Parts: sequence; C-alpha cells; structure tokens
Amino acid sequence: MTSETLAAAKAAGTAVPRVAHAHRSAVLLMLAATFLWSIAGVFTRHLETAKSFEVTFWRSFFAFLFMIGALLWQHRRPRLVDSVAGAASAVRASGRAGLLSGAMWATMFTCFMLALTRTTTANTLVVNALSPLFAAILAWFVLKQPIARRTAVAIVVAMGGMAWMFHAGLAGDERALSGTLIAFAVPIAAAINVVTLKRVGHDVDLVPAVLIGALLSALVTLPVAAPFAATAHDILILALLGFFQLGLPCMLMVRASRHLAAPELALLTLLEVIQGPLWSWLFAGEAISGATLTGGAIVLGALALNELYAWQTSDRRGR
Repeated sequence: MTSETLAAAKAAGTAVPRVAHAHRSAVLLMLAATFLWSIAGVFTRHLETAKSFEVTFWRSFFAFLFMIGALLWQHRRPRLVDSVAGAASAVRASGRAGLLSGAMWATMFTCFMLALTRTTTANTLVVNALSPLFAAILAWFVLKQPIARRTAVAIVVAMGGMAWMFHAGLAGDERALSGTLIAFAVPIAAAINVVTLKRVGHDVDLVPAVLIGALLSALVTLPVAAPFAATAHDILILALLGFFQLGLPCMLMVRASRHLAAPELALLTLLEVIQGPLWSWLFAGEAISGATLTGGAIVLGALALNELYAWQTSDRRGR
C-alpha cells in the first residue's frame, strides 16, 4: 500500500484492510492491463492481408464499439433510451479536457499500430516506454515543475540507449527506422495527456476520452484504409485486439490509477515492454536484435531505477 493511500485512509477514517484490498485489486488490474496490451505484436504478426492503416482502422473501430457497450453498461437503466442518455451525458461531462485527452488517445492508438506494422514489437514498445520521461520534460515546460536530478540522469541515459538502437540496429533499414520514428508520437501524446489532466484537475472521467480517442482514430484512418483487403480471419483478430487489447485494458488502467501512486503505475506499465517482445518471439518467431536488447535494457534500467527511487522517496516522506 502506498503511503498516500494509507494516509488518506486514516484521514477519512476508512478501515486500512479495505484500502489495502483496493490497492491489491488495482495492482491486479494493472497486471491484467499490461498483459492485454502486450499481445498486440504477436496477434498482428498473424494477420493475412490487412496492412498498416487498415489494421489501425479496424482495431480502433472495434475499440469504439467496445467502449460504447462499456459506457452503456456503466450507465445502465431499465430502459435503453435512459442508458444511452446517461452514456451521452458522461461524454459531454468530460468537456474540453475529454476532447484533448481523446485526441491524445487517438494519436497513441493510430501511431502505435502504424509503428507495429513497420518495425519490431520490441522497438515499438521500448520507444513507448519513454512516456514518463517525456511527461517530466513537458511538465517542466508547461507546469513549471522542476526536473529532479535523478530524472535528468535517467533522461540522458535513456536517450543514450535509444541512440544505440538507432545507430546499431536500424541503420540501413528504412522501414524499421520509419516505424520507430512513428512510435515516438505515442510517448509524446501520452505525456501531453498526463500533463493536461494534471493541469485541469483529477476529477475528469477518462473512460469517455478513450471512446472519443477510438472514434477519432477510426475516422482519421478510414479514408486511407481503403480499399479494404482484410480477410474474415483478419477481421476476427482485429476485433479481438479492439475489444481486449485496446478498449478493456485502457479502462482497467483508468480504474487502477485511482489507487496507485504515479511511480508505482509507471513501473507496472513497464511490464508490457518485457512481455510484448517475449510473446512475439515465442509465438510469432520474431527475432530481437542485439542492438534492441542492449538499448532496450539501458532504457528500461534507467526508467525502472528512476521510478523506484521516486516510489521509495514518496514512501519515506509519508512515514
């Protein structure tokens, strides 16, 4: 249990065991979310004819359908019309912050799949893992929050790891290089999302923003996805990805984040970077280059040490 959660429980007179149970449940939700996120690479490698923008469109479209169902269930009423009204009200209540957050979700959904169709799962996920460091840099610019010395060191070390990946592993492979560069949009969008939400407050429901993001991603990629070439086999895989690799884990993360400290949440999300390449190697035969292993280890090591130190420091201050 984090010190912040324990302190809040004591202040509110809440039973500590109940709060501890909520914390354990949140950790389990994040473990499930990272596992579901990590299956994108291995499932994508088994597509038959669907390519690039079409893959992105179908996954986002099915995630949109999933989120509609989830919101209707969340706001269920005896009459369907009342359930629809409740879901629509939740979307409107997210306001401008919801629209901006939705735009960032759309960027993440779109660029992640475009990157994954051009480069390896490992390259894509290692770049995605940079979001906590990008958020620290953006918070410095926008919110005037100072960057801790340990975070500044982690940024330099992580960038060194990325430079090694680019120099040793991507030289001469234009398609893999383009995919890795596209992947950089994901942590940048994630950082903007986090900083925006911190600026407007923590009382914005992120679930409607996920729906908005899925819709925007589908609409943006629809014109360039045609002519459709996906087989029934591909559609089934992309439906599974939309429902269970995108919509569901994003909802799980929203729920879990209420009971987890930021460093703890960042550490748990790193599990996706470890699992994703492993599944692609075991079940799709996707090799991991030596440069990716070395550079990825440097990046993940810098991130993990930075977040662990932040977590321990926050716990000591809370005692």
